[in-house]
Amino acid sequence: METAATETGKEIGFATALVRLSHLVQQVFAEVSRERELTPQQAQLLCMLIDGPIGMTELSRLLNLEKSSLTGLVDRVERRGLVARARDSHDRRACRIAVTEQGSRTGADAHQAVITRLEALAEEVPPADKRLLADVVAQMLAVREGG
Repeated sequence: METAATETGKEIGFATALVRLSHLVQQVFAEVSRERELTPQQAQLLCMLIDGPIGMTELSRLLNLEKSSLTGLVDRVERRGLVARARDSHDRRACRIAVTEQGSRTGADAHQAVITRLEALAEEVPPADKRLLADVVAQMLAVREGG
């Protein structure tokens, strides 16, 4: 079993380290969201939509939310003027969710703030270790996504 040293001198395993990293990233995301008067899910939705509109079915899969929960999330963010629904040109029954100009600015700002804070936390980590971690995460994501 592979382990890594922590500040306390105790060693933790790979999976435990990933879980703790996940918690850290969630905490940073929550802090950044709160500062922008968003919930973490609202910020995550805006970040996902920065590259263009996404259909509700795909958003449900990406956010790991049931359709009813996603509908409520989109309703709340739409009321704030951050997203808009548009009919899908290929399927009249479906809609795609797009960020508004304000939503795009808010999402991009939140995304950059998360990145900046995570980079600051890893400031002392050698560049080669950062590249290695990025490669490992990319491999894990590829396995998860079936690629």
